[in-house]
Amino acid sequence: ADIEIQRSEIDQLISNQRKTFIPAGDEIIEVIPQEFHVDNIQNIKDPVGYNGVKVGANFHIITGDRNAIKNIKRAVNRSSLTTKDLVLQPLASASSVMSDIDMEAGVAILDIGGGTSDLAVFYEGILKHTAVIPFGGENITNDIRLGLGVLKSQAEAMKVQFGSALADEAKANAFITIPGLKGMPAKEISVKNLAQIIQARMSEILDFVSYHLKQIGLDQRNLNGGVILTGGGSQLKHLIQLTEYTTGLNARIGLPNEHLAPNHIDELKKPMYATCIGLILKGYSDYEHQYKQFNETFKRVEVPKTLKTETVAEVVKEAIATPVEKAIVKERNKLKFWDKFKDNLIDLFKEEEDQMIK
Repeated sequence: ADIEIQRSEIDQLISNQRKTFIPAGDEIIEVIPQEFHVDNIQNIKDPVGYNGVKVGANFHIITGDRNAIKNIKRAVNRSSLTTKDLVLQPLASASSVMSDIDMEAGVAILDIGGGTSDLAVFYEGILKHTAVIPFGGENITNDIRLGLGVLKSQAEAMKVQFGSALADEAKANAFITIPGLKGMPAKEISVKNLAQIIQARMSEILDFVSYHLKQIGLDQRNLNGGVILTGGGSQLKHLIQLTEYTTGLNARIGLPNEHLAPNHIDELKKPMYATCIGLILKGYSDYEHQYKQFNETFKRVEVPKTLKTETVAEVVKEAIATPVEKAIVKERNKLKFWDKFKDNLIDLFKEEEDQMIK
């Protein structure tokens, strides 16, 4: 016979996916349901409350290197903190810079970090794909250091202050003066040369994005929300134009202000804080889920008024007793209180049983 599907059954189905075989040395970070089906009904986002015999789902399972995960947890523990959960960076960023409308329309979020650029693709409100591109802001800085023969700190400063993702937009007659090392003359760097180095690496990252979108069959015809750029590396000048040219999709910078209060600190609106704010939102969401589960599992029991008044009356007697008598009365009160509390609970359950029998 058909039965109503409960939340606990769906949670168990998701939990069972953690037993899926994965390559040696990897560990499952997260199991994300994409869509459910109940009997012959397909494409269900949340099957709780449906009636059926068989429920199944398609899952997106995110894995990571076991040693890398251990290193992250060890670093957190050494900071006198406890790791509650691990979240893929673009998923954390997505929750802070995207709205439900973006997810429904179809969007690719690219979080350009230091060591990697992380991609997450959403379509019709469902996470369709994730990928980690092994290039980020640090690679651009290193390219500048090697290409222009400067120190790493100088390369980073030039990238942030004068860098552009489009060489055509850089002025041909503009130069940056870099102080020389001890006894060495100052060096002049062409702003256009700087932009050419940055564009070469950013184009490579965006080519990876285009490749992944084609692999899953989602391109400019499907992703009406375009590409959302976030993370520290997204602040490069003219990156939006290069992204639109390379991918053929509209692009914008994702600011983590979707869930911030009106009086928030302006500093928090910067893309570099997207992941951090997303993790806070994830923690809050987990707390709400646990609170809801607690309320569904446990029943609140009100202490009867008669029990409250009798206890108060005995405490008044205790106040006028001698020190020796006070200790004896206090011990008796404890016993009487728990006896009465137990009796009232038994009576309460008896009443519920009587009602069920009727």
